[in-house]
Amino acid sequence: MRHVASRRFLAWAIAMAVMAAGIITCATNPVTGKRELSLVSESQEISMGQQYAGQVVQEMGPYPDSTMQAYVSGIGKEIAVTTERPKLPWTFTVIDDPTVNAFALPGGFIFVTRGILTHMNSEAELATVVGHEIGHVTARHSVQQMTRQQLAQLGMVAGAIASEEIAQNLGVISQGLGVLFLKYSRDDESQADGLGFRYALNDGYDVRKMVNMFQILQRISARAGQRIPEWQSTHPDPGNRIEATQARLARVTVPLDGKKVNREPFLRVIDGMIFGENPRQGFFRGTTFLHPDLAFQLEFPPGWQTANQMSAVTGVSPKQDAQVQLSLAGTDAPASTLQKFLSQQGIQAGRPTQGTLNGNPVAYAPFTAQNQDGSTISGLVAYASYEGNTYQLLGLTNTSYATYDRTFQGFVTSFRRLTDPAVLSIKPNRIQVTRVRNSMTLAAFNQQNPSVIPLDELALINGLVDGNAMLVAGESVKRVVAK
Repeated sequence: MRHVASRRFLAWAIAMAVMAAGIITCATNPVTGKRELSLVSESQEISMGQQYAGQVVQEMGPYPDSTMQAYVSGIGKEIAVTTERPKLPWTFTVIDDPTVNAFALPGGFIFVTRGILTHMNSEAELATVVGHEIGHVTARHSVQQMTRQQLAQLGMVAGAIASEEIAQNLGVISQGLGVLFLKYSRDDESQADGLGFRYALNDGYDVRKMVNMFQILQRISARAGQRIPEWQSTHPDPGNRIEATQARLARVTVPLDGKKVNREPFLRVIDGMIFGENPRQGFFRGTTFLHPDLAFQLEFPPGWQTANQMSAVTGVSPKQDAQVQLSLAGTDAPASTLQKFLSQQGIQAGRPTQGTLNGNPVAYAPFTAQNQDGSTISGLVAYASYEGNTYQLLGLTNTSYATYDRTFQGFVTSFRRLTDPAVLSIKPNRIQVTRVRNSMTLAAFNQQNPSVIPLDELALINGLVDGNAMLVAGESVKRVVAK
């Protein structure tokens, strides 16, 4: 089980905390020096950032490579101390997520995914991306957005759920979670680009590599059938970012040829990094979810939107009025775990039942939960003991339970042992850096040193136009191999 970044929930939760504070003041923007209306003091900004940074780490998981973490953190902190807000508690974390993404939380908490790192080709590219995210923090863009949203939409609060656990599991069912989704404006993006450019340049990097990064992001979004990379979708592209960067380059008065690129040190660090989805953490094959490390499989309803998260695997109905979810629930016996769930305030329990589920002890019961706004959530919860763990299988709906009773029952009863040897032994794809012996095209190199990804994608992750691009003898090239 793993997590796909849920910035919408984080933004909503942060906004709710700010709204609760309800204090309007004027503050000086550290970057512009201008006075601006603000609901958030610096201490509140840091406190919120710390709280939700902890949630990001818990939900998404750090990439398990201490060398990589230290490398990215060192680059980020070296840049951050030269900015307008050097005393923030800056932290830089690589998260174990395959999407091409980077984001910042208020107060100086920066995250980059392994997905975006595997598409980079130099430390200078990394510095410009990290600098961009630092710029969002130094210019207090999140704080400005929260303030504008609160003043415009004060009072638009989603109905609180009586049961805290039910509230955490509701996801898209709970109305209002997307109302306060904070998006940076184009002006914010342009300013963050400019700040990232300046910060990276001041730290001695060849900022021409910022153009390379934007070109890679554009190519990812242009690939047929590919989703826009998260870093671009959550950072709306004004359409002239490359041109704006080239205009900034034209105004640079210092020589760039001697500035830091550090291609080889960067490639050494990402050599061996997992590329794409890690099947060991679970993956979907059609409607079947397979988890090699935990050795179980589970069927999701056909046509439902599914997501493999770090803390849970979820499915949402086409009408978005129901969802199912599998998560770890500790190691206690199913019956006692079920009783604990049903005894929560606001839960009205149906008749509990105990038995076995495909050879595993299980306890389950239907239930309803009353929201404070008067609406009702209905569901089925089951706890199954398997290989030393107790799993929660949960179905929820805010419409008639009878509509989804059979669906929830089918979901629960599909939980079983995974026995397919090929799936149990599956391995993730990884980056492998290989040195070219003789000058040749990328296509020729790929024939001699095959990758498990298509040639056009291989060109993309190496920052090359296509398979006809020439490689120089002695040059390091990224491959993607299964090992």
